[in-house]
Amino acid sequence: MRGEILRLYKNVHTWTGLATGMLLFVCFYAGALTVFEEPLAHWASPPTYGFASIEDADRLIEATLATRPDVAKDFTLHLAMANEPARLSWRKSRSDDVVWSATLGADGELRVESSNVSGVGAFVDTIHRTAGLPVDRETGTTVMGVVSAVYAVALVSGLILVLPSLSKDFLALRLTANLKRMWLDAHNLVGVASFPFHLVIALTAVVFGLHEPIYDALDHIVYDGKLSTIMRSTGPFGGVKRDEQKAPMKRVSELVAAVAVVSPEFSPTRLHYRDADTRGALVRVAGEDPRFLSRGGGFAVLRGVTAEIVNVDYLPEKQSGWTAAVSPFFALHFGSYGGGPVRWAYFFLGLAGAFLFYSGNLLWIESRRRTARRHGEQVVQTTASRLMAAASIGVCLGCVCALSFAIGSTKWLYGHVEDVDAWRRGIYHVVFFGALAFALLSGAARAGIALAYVAAIGALSLPVTSALALAAPGLGPWAGADPESAGVDIVAFGAALCFAALARATARRAALGPTDSVWSTRETTRGARTPLSSNGCAAAVGAGEGDDIHG
Repeated sequence: MRGEILRLYKNVHTWTGLATGMLLFVCFYAGALTVFEEPLAHWASPPTYGFASIEDADRLIEATLATRPDVAKDFTLHLAMANEPARLSWRKSRSDDVVWSATLGADGELRVESSNVSGVGAFVDTIHRTAGLPVDRETGTTVMGVVSAVYAVALVSGLILVLPSLSKDFLALRLTANLKRMWLDAHNLVGVASFPFHLVIALTAVVFGLHEPIYDALDHIVYDGKLSTIMRSTGPFGGVKRDEQKAPMKRVSELVAAVAVVSPEFSPTRLHYRDADTRGALVRVAGEDPRFLSRGGGFAVLRGVTAEIVNVDYLPEKQSGWTAAVSPFFALHFGSYGGGPVRWAYFFLGLAGAFLFYSGNLLWIESRRRTARRHGEQVVQTTASRLMAAASIGVCLGCVCALSFAIGSTKWLYGHVEDVDAWRRGIYHVVFFGALAFALLSGAARAGIALAYVAAIGALSLPVTSALALAAPGLGPWAGADPESAGVDIVAFGAALCFAALARATARRAALGPTDSVWSTRETTRGARTPLSSNGCAAAVGAGEGDDIHG
């Protein structure tokens, strides 16, 4: 009975993993990059020049509203940071993709321009939320909510599978000529060690992805169609009536000081104004408090005319009830706590998660070969195995290549095209689907080599772009001579070296490994079995004749 139960969980784990693995690879790889969303956006954004004091922020608001009075309805003031001056941002409408920004130049003159170029961080986050599916963000997020639910099932069934041998094999990583056993050990080790992280990511992603259907169901079943009204009345702006009578606003320093009285350790980063210069003006002061787990910080709502506190329920220090219970889950999903060490941990955990899905798919492919040998049959790779191998290579390496080229292209596109974000999305999908088509046409072995080299070139394009900007400013890209931009270039250069090493290792495995494997580029001799060379590489996952998955 125990064997039958384990086989059942093995089937559940295998097929749920296969059904979700490639999409989850994209989500985890892009998710690892979103941990450093701000440095990426900084690397991709043109330099800004202007005043940086909080007093200058008041002058910036006055100058902008005098020139663009329509902005008063809804805009955000981004307070000056170490490398950037204060700036205003707004959209002409909620559905408008173009973000406009205003800054004060060194000469004190107002500068207004479209700033969608800085959306590279939001672009990577969209890929993370939707797995890069060519659909609108809401649909893609809902699809990934369903995928995340299946992913949770794969996690639990996988843990049950390794429990019987956990004490013996948990820390076992057998580096032998049997590559399949080595990759199986690595797959199990990464899966068990990061199980709590993956479980939190899976469960929170289900809520994020399916919150709209959940709300719709609750509205119909529980709230009799009145949920939106209840949410508005209990939200941060609930109970505050609009009053469009003109009135002067409190200065930015006074609004910030009012929040400091309530929460001294809270550090404001931006102020979101609604109906500025009216008696009903509201200001949402958002920022961070490193002492608490929260969804990217928190905020307080104030009256813009009097600096009176309206709502502090969303300040990390003042949260209670449902808000206090839910906020840690957001923080645990996004890694928005603990500073640099936690961000780097999430970065590597995200990459490890991508490896988990990649290795799981490829282990299944090689297990077909062992099954045939067990029954004394000649090993013939089925069309399904070849397509799965090619699709895994195309989707996974295609995502890596596409993200690198899309991010790197931003500096070259700025100033030459009107809608940088549309071009960036187009470049991503052209590279991604081109890589997938190439993999399906040429096969997993050849595509694995070629696309790994392309991934190395894509990663290298970031530091090369920065170097060209320093050497020849007239080419177009701007130079980011600051630690954040340099950090992006260093990490990208390291990634390029890793992908180049992966390509070389994959090429050796394709040339020297067993000819009956989908990872071989050699012709198969009928009835012959070529032993695995000791020079084979880990890039061609599991080509040895070892145990079956979790076997």
